[in-house]
Amino acid sequence: MTNSPIGMGKQDQAEREKFENELKRILTASGNAGILLRVIGSLAFQMHCPQFGHLQAALGRAYTDIDFGAYSKQSKQIQEMMTSLGYKENREVFIVSEGERAIFDKPEAGLHVDIFYEKLDFCHTIYWKDRLEVDSPTIPLAELLLEKMQIVKINEKDVIDTIMLLLEHPLGDSDHEIINIKRIASICANDWGFWRTVTMNLDKVRQLAHHYPQLTDEQKNKVEQQVNDALARIEAEPKSMGWKLRARVGDRLKWYKDVDEVG
Repeated sequence: MTNSPIGMGKQDQAEREKFENELKRILTASGNAGILLRVIGSLAFQMHCPQFGHLQAALGRAYTDIDFGAYSKQSKQIQEMMTSLGYKENREVFIVSEGERAIFDKPEAGLHVDIFYEKLDFCHTIYWKDRLEVDSPTIPLAELLLEKMQIVKINEKDVIDTIMLLLEHPLGDSDHEIINIKRIASICANDWGFWRTVTMNLDKVRQLAHHYPQLTDEQKNKVEQQVNDALARIEAEPKSMGWKLRARVGDRLKWYKDVDEVG
């Protein structure tokens, strides 16, 4: 885990509510316009963890922006909606990313919105195809977990979000308030690099959870059990031939993409 301060620090309730209220405003507008937007990032974990969401503030995990997954076929509608809500688009980002990412800012309010079209593509790639319809208002829980577990240089903010998710939701072979470990195991079984990063980070979460005095012993043990169960399920999944061939090379060859911290 790095010592990056991004997304960490004390944040008063008024500032947190600013982000939460703006998120609700955008979701209401997108719903009225028939736009499929799904929340990712810190606010998604807050929304999907009503019982343990308070841990973000308690552990010093701050909101820095509002993030969404969307389909590129609605990019024009999204641009028009965000403009109507008072945002200014950084058009260069959309052009340079070849339409895979859009950034909208409202500097006077200290608000920054990031929209990822078709996929989240950082250290590893998480595809949205046929998955944004599965849950609402966030991406499915499996993708939420993978969003954090795909970060090779994982930060404390990502560990905190993962702890919340593991405390709040059971593992299972379906979606809807369940972390679809079957889907995660399948993705990892076909991509050795993704498997390497996910298993490495789950192990880090298991270890680091025990260092938070804000967590009870019961909660620490629950996180450890969830990680153990997830790793066992991932290991049990039959691996593809490509996975087995790449595994022979192991860490001697870089297995992830380098990315800049995006907050």
